[in-house]
Amino acid sequence: MGRGAGVGARNAVTFAQECVIPVERERLWDFLMEVPKVASCVPGVESVEAVDAGAYKGGLRVRVGPIRLSLQGTMTVEEQDRSSWRARMRAEANDRRVGGGIRARMNLTLASEEGGTRLRIETDLAILGRIGEFGQPVIKKKADALLEEFARNLGAALVA
Repeated sequence: MGRGAGVGARNAVTFAQECVIPVERERLWDFLMEVPKVASCVPGVESVEAVDAGAYKGGLRVRVGPIRLSLQGTMTVEEQDRSSWRARMRAEANDRRVGGGIRARMNLTLASEEGGTRLRIETDLAILGRIGEFGQPVIKKKADALLEEFARNLGAALVA
């Protein structure tokens, strides 16, 4: 392998996830657009603060395989379209200790259905540096577990 071969390792993953939250669409939308509130439902989020309108910085601790990541970065709400119940966000974060990071674009869509609102999240995720060595199956499994816990926390926060 050439010089620095593992350092720039890049892994791209695209996946879609869905869950049903037992509240009406308008209420879920309003909650999701308040990033500090919704961040409290994301497993591992340690801090979130507004930088300016639509931009936030924060930290996330998460275990992927045998490694604990401490990601620091930013999230930007790029688009909010309540009339079509769609939003687009971008996140960038790095773990200086492990040497790597993530770049993600997420599209959120809400659809009314019996018993609540279907939340669909489509994610394009680029994994940079050593974090990319985990491989897509491990990363997808972790993302699914995080969404499952997020949906439970979100439902509990909205029903409370």
